[in-house]
Amino acid sequence: MKMFLKRKKAKLAITDEQIDIILDNLCAFGEFQKIYFLWRPYLSDPKDDHVLEVAVASGTKSIVTYNLKDFKGVHKFGIQAVTPGKFLKVIR
Repeated sequence: MKMFLKRKKAKLAITDEQIDIILDNLCAFGEFQKIYFLWRPYLSDPKDDHVLEVAVASGTKSIVTYNLKDFKGVHKFGIQAVTPGKFLKVIR
């Protein structure tokens, strides 16, 4: 995520230092989630399987992503894949 944000820093109009602060704060509010079962391979893009695994292990209800096509079938785990815009509308 850090590399993605730093590649987009000009578009986001923020500095590397601001990106580091944002990510540090997100991590400070996060909770470590141990994963006891791997669902690999499950998704069409194997690079996304770890996202599904942590979502299942943590009992989350939503995966927020622009990449909906690679998260087809997550509803079988009681999880919905939604875009950031839709998620923001839901939590308002």
